[in-house]
Amino acid sequence: MKADGFDDAIIGVGRQFDKPDRLIYAYDKCLMILMLDQEFTEQEAIDWMEYNVVGAYVGDGTPIFKIDYEDNN
Repeated sequence: MKADGFDDAIIGVGRQFDKPDRLIYAYDKCLMILMLDQEFTEQEAIDWMEYNVVGAYVGDGTPIFKIDYEDNN
């Protein structure tokens, strides 16, 4: 299952034993796509992603959105 419009943000595939493969997207790249294509501000892109994409469960094939972890210690 693919998230429409975010092909350039695909970074891999997640696998589980008895579940279908799931595409993995770079969350930050998705935001950049929205800011460029839709002319959203960063906050508008975050809000749109959280409500319309990340928050949408569409079954076992629901994509994964990877957020980079920063350790500030």
